[in-house]
Amino acid sequence: MTPLKKIQSRFVPLPMENVDTDQIIPARFLKATTKEGFGKNLFRDWRYENNDENAPKKDFVLNQSKYSGDILVAGKNFGCGSSREHAAWALQDYGFKAVVSSFFADIFKNNALNNGVLPVKVSDEFLAQIFALDNESTISIDVDQQTITIDATGAQEKFDINTYKKTCLLNGYDDIDYLISNKQAIEEFEAVTTTP
Repeated sequence: MTPLKKIQSRFVPLPMENVDTDQIIPARFLKATTKEGFGKNLFRDWRYENNDENAPKKDFVLNQSKYSGDILVAGKNFGCGSSREHAAWALQDYGFKAVVSSFFADIFKNNALNNGVLPVKVSDEFLAQIFALDNESTISIDVDQQTITIDATGAQEKFDINTYKKTCLLNGYDDIDYLISNKQAIEEFEAVTTTP
């Protein structure tokens, strides 16, 4: 994974609550076993008329050129529903580095972190401030400081992240990379504990 330390970007607003994983990536697209290619089917049923890639729904946010960025800002309870990891794969493959919401389903939150997508939980009030911004506004997220800032106003909130997952994001580690990074410490521990 690519290290994720700071993001400063415009954002894509999706002010809908209770977005479940089947809406993020419909079940019929779960046939692949690698992470690549899921982005083209992100929010598939909301993006296209009758599942036709040649008929994008003009009113859906991902089909509007005025919205772009590395950050998806969604309504409360994002990622609810089934526990499919493919939802995180689709967001990451599409190009999102972070998702901001006032509540995340636990399984989705962990899947996102495992795949290098940062879920940033903010208050309902802060989320409303972001949704009130224009499409040129930017947001800054600092993983190390655990802060999210609305650049135009300076409004800022802290967010929580598991210490282990934070270390992985900052260094671009998956679970195996993390173990390899501790190889010397593990070998030293084994030498001490296995000595007769």
